[in-house]
Amino acid sequence: MKMNLPNKLTLLRVIMIPIFMVVMLFPILPETWWRILGAALFVFTSFTDFLDGFIARKFNLVTDFGKLMDPLADKLMVFGAMICLLVRYSEDRVFCIIFAWVIFILLLREFAITGLRAMVSGSVSVAANWAGKVKTVSQIIFIVVVLLEPVVIEPLGTPHNLFTYITMAFMTFMTVFSGYNYVRAYLPHLSKEM
Repeated sequence: MKMNLPNKLTLLRVIMIPIFMVVMLFPILPETWWRILGAALFVFTSFTDFLDGFIARKFNLVTDFGKLMDPLADKLMVFGAMICLLVRYSEDRVFCIIFAWVIFILLLREFAITGLRAMVSGSVSVAANWAGKVKTVSQIIFIVVVLLEPVVIEPLGTPHNLFTYITMAFMTFMTVFSGYNYVRAYLPHLSKEM
C-alpha cells in the first residue's frame, strides 16, 4: 500500500511516541537535559499533527486511513505523555492525585465522544470545531510546561508548579467545554437513532 505524505507523518507520530516515552521513563541525561529533550521531542511530534492535517486539507489528500489514524495518534501522543508524567512525578502526591482526576476527565470526554460517533452509525460526521482545536493545543502546552517549568521558569523565583496548575486548569476547562460542544452537536442525530 502506497502512503501519501500526511499518512506518513501520522505514522511518524506513532513511532515517535515510544521514543518520547523511553526518554521520559529511562532518563540517562541529567534532569535539565532529559526535560529539554523530552519537551523538544514532544513539540516535534505535535508539529507532525499540525503538518499532516494542513497538507491533507491543502492538497486534498484526506484518506480513510488518515481519518482513523490521525485522531488515534493524537490520543496516543497525549495520553502516553501523561502516563509518563504521572510516573515521573510519583513522589509529588498532591500533583498526582489532582492529575489523575484530570486524566480521568480527559478519558471520559474521549470515550463519550467516541461512543456518540459510534451510536450515530456513521450517518453524520461532526467536524472538529475551534474548541476541540484549542483543547488539543492546551494539552500540548500543558505537557511542555510540566516538563520545562522546573528548569526554565522556577529558577526565576516563581512558586512551585504555578504554571503547571494554571495550564492544567485551562486544559481541563477546554476538555469539558469542547466535549459539551460535541455532545450538543450529536444529540439531535442521536435522538433519530433511538
